[in-house]
Amino acid sequence: MIYFTSDQHLGHPAIISMQNRPFRDIEDMNRTIINNYNSMVHKDDTVYILGDICHRLPVDAANDLIAELKGRKILVTGNHDKKYDQRLFEGIYDFKTVSLNGKYFVLMHYPMLSWPKLHHGSYQLHGHIHAKKDYNLQNRLEGIRRYDVGADVNDFYPVSVEQIIRFFEDM
Repeated sequence: MIYFTSDQHLGHPAIISMQNRPFRDIEDMNRTIINNYNSMVHKDDTVYILGDICHRLPVDAANDLIAELKGRKILVTGNHDKKYDQRLFEGIYDFKTVSLNGKYFVLMHYPMLSWPKLHHGSYQLHGHIHAKKDYNLQNRLEGIRRYDVGADVNDFYPVSVEQIIRFFEDM
């Protein structure tokens, strides 16, 4: 299975109030996000993490939390990512394109107004903006194949490639 996620902000206490996240404290947030992730992802699954896994943590503490996440992780860096232990990832990129399930995906931490193969049915997946659910719905309504895979908009769970394709099938 292939999943996408971003903007977990593990270790970042201020994100709870900044984004009105439903957690008591940073420990509750970290544990819930890691548990949600691991409840879906298995060791042989691939997860594209589109940036901002951790924030406001020393690199060693961030590496310890990242190591708890199952699956083969591929990082597309965000504005808060540090020099994590590269052995935790299958690859680290600023920008990535992939073909999955017969579809072309453009992966970046930031949302893009234009991207490769935009007019040929490609999807642009991103994070960064900590959107609410209506953002992805509005994009679909407007015929825009851009999807925020961030933790905030997806109830703090990763999103599968199949979920994203099904979401846009009726466009």
